[in-house]
Amino acid sequence: MNWSSMRFAAASLGVSAVAAGYIVNVDRATRQGQSLALVLANYFSMFTIVSTLLCAGALVAAATWARMHPESAREPLGIAVGLAATAGPVLLLGVVYNVLLRGVPSEVAAADSAGIAILDAYAVEVLHVVLPLYVLADLLFATRRRGLPWWSVPVLTVYPLSWLLYTMVRGELVSDPSGLAAWWYPYPFLDPHGEGGWGSVALYILGIFVAFVAIGAGAIAIGRYRERRATRREAVVRTGVLHG
Repeated sequence: MNWSSMRFAAASLGVSAVAAGYIVNVDRATRQGQSLALVLANYFSMFTIVSTLLCAGALVAAATWARMHPESAREPLGIAVGLAATAGPVLLLGVVYNVLLRGVPSEVAAADSAGIAILDAYAVEVLHVVLPLYVLADLLFATRRRGLPWWSVPVLTVYPLSWLLYTMVRGELVSDPSGLAAWWYPYPFLDPHGEGGWGSVALYILGIFVAFVAIGAGAIAIGRYRERRATRREAVVRTGVLHG
């Protein structure tokens, strides 16, 4: 299997889903008379969208490196960290959506035209099902993956923690495009104005942090195991050649 081509294809698919969501948001904002600039700023502040774009960038970088260095047995550390740092968020998105949110009806979808509804469904399925499944397959089976050292676990939490900080600060500085609130948070469980207040938000943030640490540690454990197995296999091949 040509993993470079697969990575380019997965990155293109992810970007196409982001573009589809962009069209959906522009259409809805226009029909509802909302501020297009605010709607799009909110759209590109969502964890799903940011994570997808970062993942696409990491996949393109890894695929490009592999095409330029076909003789290398292992990807460089920077490529490996980029793939692992973006895999965790995408995998968590897939789990959360399919376990907790699948089947929950959209409040706006009823007013969409057939074309917009199809674009919306395409974006949702690619971002929350197709791309996470590909990322999992890449983690488990892609060739030339480098095992990361355990000290990289904290590095893998930098992006999600940075996004959380950005989101919690920005949430009080922008208003809901619908005009229903003077604040805007991309997900209800991060809104401190909800019934649970800041205590509930803090618990969710703690849970998110623990999930990212667990996923990051799992990804590193898988990568280290795969690298050890590949190293042993290469040693066996070299031994067979020397004694053949």
